[in-house]
Amino acid sequence: MNILKILQMKGKEPITVVTAYDYFSAKVCERAGIDMILVGDSLGNVVLGYQSTLNVEMEDMERHIMAVRRGAPNSFIIGDMPFMSYQISDEEGIKNAGKLMKAGANAVKVEGGERVSSLVRKLVDAGIPVMGHIGLTPQSVNQIGGYRVQGKGPDKERMMRSAKSLENAGVFSIVLELTVEETAKLITESLSIPTIGIGAGRYCDGQVLVWHDLLGINDGKVPKFVKKYANLNEIIESALKTYIQDVKGKTFPDERNIFKEDE
Repeated sequence: MNILKILQMKGKEPITVVTAYDYFSAKVCERAGIDMILVGDSLGNVVLGYQSTLNVEMEDMERHIMAVRRGAPNSFIIGDMPFMSYQISDEEGIKNAGKLMKAGANAVKVEGGERVSSLVRKLVDAGIPVMGHIGLTPQSVNQIGGYRVQGKGPDKERMMRSAKSLENAGVFSIVLELTVEETAKLITESLSIPTIGIGAGRYCDGQVLVWHDLLGINDGKVPKFVKKYANLNEIIESALKTYIQDVKGKTFPDERNIFKEDE
């Protein structure tokens, strides 16, 4: 997968994106044939146990991108720019984006619309592919009043302007998060680059889901836009309980699990 192929898929073939944060999950994604892997700053929530993405550091992103690259050496990998890694100045943003590329990413993702367009242009000029992200932007959750559906009423025009601004700045695709379907459809039809939806309805050019949500590993409340394709949380817990029973009952290890002197 490469940028040209991604652009050619718009309107022709839906694009599949999954977040992955470690060697094993990345290996499975590549083996399954996922189009793009996003190493999201959502690792703060689902891997590191934070309440939001705001606590994620550059070092966290670099480490997890390196692990994902080792697991998926042939995949197209996007690395999230974490909170305050690009908001201070464009120069700081370019420096940190370069670190993610050196860690193994093929592209970086930045949240925001018109306000990050200047940075996007500079990143693209520096040879760093950029994925945009508008709608619900978790790094701005304190500013936008919480986790609310975006793209309603007057907000529709703002999102349209943001999408066009990002396209003009040179992004190769845009994530639309928690956005009403009608607005996501309008944005998708107005752009020449692909849109990737997460809670943005049926008309985006592709979809992205978090690894833990998709597989049912999380045990918390599942957002409305998530489809659980498995319920691994219950399977894993059941396996652990069986393991405990076997050890406590001295049925594990048994004859098949031991080594003898004459082997």
